[in-house]
Amino acid sequence: HVQLVESGGGSVQAGGSLRLSCAASGYTYSSYCMGWFRQAPGKEREGVAAIDSDGSTSYADSVKGRFTISKDNAKNTLYLQMNSLKPEDTAMYYCAAKRDACGMTWKWRNLYTYWGQGTQVTVSS
Repeated sequence: HVQLVESGGGSVQAGGSLRLSCAASGYTYSSYCMGWFRQAPGKEREGVAAIDSDGSTSYADSVKGRFTISKDNAKNTLYLQMNSLKPEDTAMYYCAAKRDACGMTWKWRNLYTYWGQGTQVTVSS
């Protein structure tokens, strides 16, 4: 039974920081592409960042230089460190996993097999 459980969301002021975590279980975590997605009200779910089994990372242009994705294979946990948060970062954040390499299609949400339930991030100005 595959399970992804996010935590770490909350409310912060603009310029603040949060670290999201995603605990994974039920599959060979280290061999999957892991991604973070977000969805704001009335908008489509969009890719934020992804990390491959070899540790290579990809980021959306909107978060480059502010967000850092990482993982701890020993703990089966994925992280998203979010710094210099902006009001436009407000969204529900989801972690996701897919068996293939992240590659150039890491933003394609339909390719991800497993999803967490989401954690809310709210940034006030």
